Amino acid sequence: MSLNPLPPHRGLGRRGVLAALPGLLAAPAVLAQGAWPNRPVRVVVPWPPGGTADIVARIFFTAVARHAGQAFVIENRSGATGTIGAANVAQAAPDGYTVLHSSTGLSLDSVLFPNLPYLAQRDLVPVFRTITVPQIVLAHPSLAAQNAAELVALAKRAPGTIDAASAGNGSVQHLALELFAREAGISVNHIPYRGGAPAYTDLLAGRVKLYFGNANGPGAYLREGKLHGLAHTGRGRLAAFPEIAPLSDTVPGFETYEWNGVFLPKGTPEAIVARLNALLNAALTDAEVADKLREQELLAEPNTPQDFAAFFQQQSTRWQGFVREANIRLD
Repeated sequence: MSLNPLPPHRGLGRRGVLAALPGLLAAPAVLAQGAWPNRPVRVVVPWPPGGTADIVARIFFTAVARHAGQAFVIENRSGATGTIGAANVAQAAPDGYTVLHSSTGLSLDSVLFPNLPYLAQRDLVPVFRTITVPQIVLAHPSLAAQNAAELVALAKRAPGTIDAASAGNGSVQHLALELFAREAGISVNHIPYRGGAPAYTDLLAGRVKLYFGNANGPGAYLREGKLHGLAHTGRGRLAAFPEIAPLSDTVPGFETYEWNGVFLPKGTPEAIVARLNALLNAALTDAEVADKLREQELLAEPNTPQDFAAFFQQQSTRWQGFVREANIRLD
């Protein structure tokens, strides 16, 4: 069984988005001003401010608000690896006024947290995949490794002594770390945080030494020498950091990505799902949105609710299989 998530899509650019958008809309009228939204919409981000999901939500929904002529208010409800915010949306009224902007970990909730009051695949409706992004294997300068091969050698010399952060138990950063350790034949000391922002705080301070951070986050730290990039989890070379080699050069076949996406509670009228999807696709036509995504190595393309539902199901199957196979438990 392949454990690699789907590869990212290349950004289409503004012209490509404009060309693709009409075919995504089942009815052109879906972008016309209608009954929804006629009051502010609450967008729940189940992670703290400053992380990828929060940044991406603010980029997209600022543009969505302009297109819709109505406020979309970001609300950070972090905790329990994103399940607190997800539960809040899953249990909300299906009227379109409570939206979830979540990430890869949502596809794992049912296998990692069997007693949750919701099931993501049952109680949430996929609307739109906002971005896909690889991780960079980040190290504090005090760690005696300059690349992935040296990291593996160091971990083999001193098993379990490298403190490695994640954005939370069950997050893609955690799973990428576990997959890397397993495939490389090493052990590290996993330390979960409540999101990427607090993990960065301790990594920069040297309280932890390693972190699989999304490629959009560490640019300034890498340029200033505050962190070292040992490898990245995508393919080829990153445009912003061409000097960082893919982790697959050291661990053949290794490839992982974070994704973000928008969901609504089950039972939300199809017309609202279609309109929100159209508004999010329309946001991609904004030059400002395209520029911000490109600057941060965030890959995005137009997609329909059906596209995202199929992607979400495939990701759920893939990562849940790895969790079971690797016997990852959170208790």
